[in-house]
Amino acid sequence: MIAPWVERVFYLLAAVLFIAGLKRLQSPETARLGNRISATGMLIAIVVTFLSSGTVTYGTIIAGLITGGLIGLVMAKTVKMTSMPQMVALLNGAGGGSSLLVASAEFLHVESRGIAPSVDVAITTQLGVLIGAVTLTGSLIAFAKLQELMTGRPITFPAQKTFNAAIFAVIIALAAWLVAAPTAPVWAFYVVVGLALLLGVLLVIPIGGADMPVVIALLNSYSGIAAAMTGFVIRNEVLIVSGALVGSSGIILSQIMCKAMNRSLANVLFGAFGATSSASGKSAAGLTVKETNIEEAALQLAYAQQVIVVPGYGLAVAQAQHQVRELMDLIEKRGGVVKFAIHPVAGRMPGHMNVLLAEANIPYDKLLDMDDVNPEFERTDVALVIGANDVVNPAARNDPSSPIHGMPILNADYAKRIIVMKRGMSAGFAGIENELFYDAKTQMLFGDAKGTLSKLVAEVKQV
Repeated sequence: MIAPWVERVFYLLAAVLFIAGLKRLQSPETARLGNRISATGMLIAIVVTFLSSGTVTYGTIIAGLITGGLIGLVMAKTVKMTSMPQMVALLNGAGGGSSLLVASAEFLHVESRGIAPSVDVAITTQLGVLIGAVTLTGSLIAFAKLQELMTGRPITFPAQKTFNAAIFAVIIALAAWLVAAPTAPVWAFYVVVGLALLLGVLLVIPIGGADMPVVIALLNSYSGIAAAMTGFVIRNEVLIVSGALVGSSGIILSQIMCKAMNRSLANVLFGAFGATSSASGKSAAGLTVKETNIEEAALQLAYAQQVIVVPGYGLAVAQAQHQVRELMDLIEKRGGVVKFAIHPVAGRMPGHMNVLLAEANIPYDKLLDMDDVNPEFERTDVALVIGANDVVNPAARNDPSSPIHGMPILNADYAKRIIVMKRGMSAGFAGIENELFYDAKTQMLFGDAKGTLSKLVAEVKQV
């Protein structure tokens, strides 16, 4: 056991480490150190909680540590890079579920003893239940969509927004009753939990496609807010601080992602973008694409002075990041310069492409964000687009009738030559034709990204 003041000092130290670690997560170059710093803070918080008085038995804590640690270790070792968004969704759900269980346990414990909690504890308990339940089921739906266990397209039904609003109103009314009248029947609490779980499902099913990265960030924020509410319930300062950090950073990231798509957060949450198959105002009728082959593409890349690689989800699916790194090394050995253009919403979660390329040890200074890399395209010999689609579609600039009009894109079409690597001519998440594919400067190189890149590497070696 440790004295209360010592406990608070160490909790403060843990909170400082959380903040320092979060600061370093802003850059891929310092992200690993940031993770270690934050993990150290969490370890301190766990040890202090372990030694504090009034906690559950040591055996329970140790069992939780071992079980959670083993699950986390297995997931970290076995999850594929393409499945990282699904894992993040599950972890968000676990956070929300934990907050739901803690808040529920506290409410039922107090209710069974017939004690009236203070107003602040009663309010935060209900908020912890509401946000935790929404996060849990919402994250499970996000996982199912990303894992293709259910359709990735938005699911809508008539009067959906009105129905959701009615459920939310009932939840608020019952929660207010539970706060104002501690003697309210316990069934009201169970109804709140059930409706909150249902609301989590209903809030996420109308979101799909390219909006999923925003949903992942937002659910991450929800899990943090739920944890902060739980911290107020059990009077734990470090839980309040860490939850507030996660909650605020998740909201900021969601806004950054929305800005990258030139859409509001409300439009993402309630717009049901992609619910029906959209079509750009410009049809592909009468247009043809130009194909190239491995030999011609290898010649262009081998003699290019500057190449910009635009990675997309197709690169992640093929697990071709190491082949990209090998191709980069070959081009640079021949005197060329290779840069990577990273769009904020490329992939299936925030930072997906950064993590993918970092795994192949591609230098961080070569990973350029949209604002930094766009001026480079005009002086680029070859833009190599690998599995990206909507984030390079010129319709966002040129076609006012396009669903993605106004969305900031990577200016791959400004390069002198464009090579697009895809399996076929399928549309991206927006479900529209990509004007870039029909550009006079564009050549299509069809095939699996990993196999095609391996052939390109072999051919460049022969040039």
